[in-house]
Amino acid sequence: HNLKQFMLNKKKVILLGATGSIGTSTCKVLRSFPENFKLVGISAHSKSKKLLEIAEEFNVKNLAITSNKEYLKAKSSILVNSEIKYFGGSLALEELIACTDADLVVVATLGSYALMATLNAIEKGMDIALANKELLVLGGDFITKSIKKHNVRLLPIDSEHNAVFQCIQGYNIKELKSISLTASGGACRNFAIESLGSVTPSQAQNHPNWSMGTKITIDSATMANKGLELIEAKWLFGLKPEQLKVIIHPESKIHSFVEWIDGSILAQLSPPDMTFAIQHCLFYPQRKNNPKPSINFNEAINLTFHPPDLKRYPCLEIAYEVLKMESFASVIYNASNEIAVQRFIKNEIKFTDIPKVIINALEIINPSKDSTLKALIELDMLTREHALKSKIT
Repeated sequence: HNLKQFMLNKKKVILLGATGSIGTSTCKVLRSFPENFKLVGISAHSKSKKLLEIAEEFNVKNLAITSNKEYLKAKSSILVNSEIKYFGGSLALEELIACTDADLVVVATLGSYALMATLNAIEKGMDIALANKELLVLGGDFITKSIKKHNVRLLPIDSEHNAVFQCIQGYNIKELKSISLTASGGACRNFAIESLGSVTPSQAQNHPNWSMGTKITIDSATMANKGLELIEAKWLFGLKPEQLKVIIHPESKIHSFVEWIDGSILAQLSPPDMTFAIQHCLFYPQRKNNPKPSINFNEAINLTFHPPDLKRYPCLEIAYEVLKMESFASVIYNASNEIAVQRFIKNEIKFTDIPKVIINALEIINPSKDSTLKALIELDMLTREHALKSKIT
């Protein structure tokens, strides 16, 4: 009886994108609090071996692998274990959500392919801890409306949005003047602007503060990630473009500022480690002792700030313009950037060509005025096809 009650008191968690950077950090938090959480479902795109290791460690029975090839390989290797349910292919995430009961879904996937699974989870009454910028960029209107309709929580894991979320608790959002998302400036922040054209993929991935995945680290170097975060913040907090700002903060200790109409400014500080924001979301609205040390003010700390140079970061300048446009522009911005980064990694284009691919897509693609979810998903696909073929001069 005591064991059954103990299991019932655990918060059941589904982790989408379990093998990535955020997924790995989430597992670290779950590992620290085995008495509080039960991991009941996990997914990966292609790292089936790592996913199986996570499943074995946490005794997870429901697994999804979105790569059909990896799904077939993984499934054939454990046919003897009939307890494990495998879902594979393009609908794997939706099937995982449909067949798994949980209290909270951590969305730590890359790209927009988890959109329908996230919407399905919301409809089932699951809270969402979101570490995926693209979902709100593509389907922000649909996700926020569904969150409200089904009365569930949307908890931001991104350190900047999590900071804002913490700073506004207990206050009237109508009294908010602006928010400032901090940015490290990325791997190339100290490079001469005229040398950026020769930046290599390995240089763009050498982040001075954070340990992140390849794509987001390159996005940090171009500050396209901060552009996506501005769009995400608009949906998360219901803000206008003029209320959204970015400030360079190389130390990455203050994650956002919130300014109120009376001139007061609140900030949230923690070390540059994603487990702090993840733990906050997993336990929300409670707080628990963190086994990791926070910032030590007994030591001298320098905190510096300066506005971003938009000549150095044209992707951020483009994002400011996209914020003022219809929602389809955000879809084009995100999809074209994603393809541009892939092409840069393959050495098909230069580092400084990434914003050119985005501008080309925004100028050339003439989207339908249809704002349905289906139309936006089709626009996302169309933009990717265009960005793959676009010639940059």
